[in-house]
Amino acid sequence: MVPLRFVSETLGANVHWDGAVRKITIISSNGMASLYDVVLEFPANLYPETAAHIKAAIARGESAICTIDPDGAEENRKESLKGIPTKAGFDRDEWPMAMCAEGGAGADVAYVTPSDNRGAGAWVANQLEKYPDGTRVLFKIVGQVTATPKPATPSKPSVDLTKDDYNCSDFKTQAEAQAVYEKSLKLYGKDVYKLDNDGDGRVCEGLK
Repeated sequence: MVPLRFVSETLGANVHWDGAVRKITIISSNGMASLYDVVLEFPANLYPETAAHIKAAIARGESAICTIDPDGAEENRKESLKGIPTKAGFDRDEWPMAMCAEGGAGADVAYVTPSDNRGAGAWVANQLEKYPDGTRVLFKIVGQVTATPKPATPSKPSVDLTKDDYNCSDFKTQAEAQAVYEKSLKLYGKDVYKLDNDGDGRVCEGLK
């Protein structure tokens, strides 16, 4: 990875480090703040299955940015794998990863060969160990993606939160309601629309 301050200031942007919250802010010459702090080029040739899953998950609407949050990894992993059955000969790979603040409930899960999945995890950990918690990492897949993902979670409907309030009667299918619920969790950190009445993570269960 290229040093962020050098690249940013070469391009005329200002870099500010807030040590209290351990957060980097980049303001470009036109006043726009960057959405990420560093770029991680993920090698598709080394970990083809994981690369294919990351690329497909992002294309389906998952975040390409991982905010480093190792303290939340255990809970995120528990939530993201809830209801996803194990499969002999495969690991359940999550995107966003469990160590990302964006991970957890609603993450995209695919079945990946253990050597590919665990090798990729170790590689990412080695690349990111120099950065403080809270660093926002943009994942960029480099190289040709040759593998085909084996999704463990169904494709999610595209969703934009265009209303101030939602209830189950607003949706035609349970999948649509679930997508709104999961996006609200990612954006606000809680079920702001109170769609999950029983707290089991599955909303509007009367819909098909």
